[in-house]
Amino acid sequence: MNPGDVNLQQLLEQAQLMQQQLASAQQELSDAEVEGTAGGGLVVATVNGSGELLELKISPKAVDPGDPQETADTIADLVIAAVRDAVRAASELQQEKLGPLAQGLGGGGFQLPGF
Repeated sequence: MNPGDVNLQQLLEQAQLMQQQLASAQQELSDAEVEGTAGGGLVVATVNGSGELLELKISPKAVDPGDPQETADTIADLVIAAVRDAVRAASELQQEKLGPLAQGLGGGGFQLPGF
């Protein structure tokens, strides 16, 4: 074998291993739950590692019975902030789990050895 030749069997084995690692990481992300909060915990959003909203909790303390419109507006803002915070945390988890796999693929693009 010449130094520039590609060992196809080794390449296939590496690709299969990376595929297994990717599937495992994706399952971990799907099973993981992360939280985002807003308003000092008045609103808590829970998402899975893929960023899918699983649960939303709104504290009764967020409700002002004397001003329903202001309360509705405030809660809407807090929900948006909590969901964004949770999605940011999920994105960080994705980077943690999938980042090393992307680096193994040549920084995001698959590169064949010897090419």
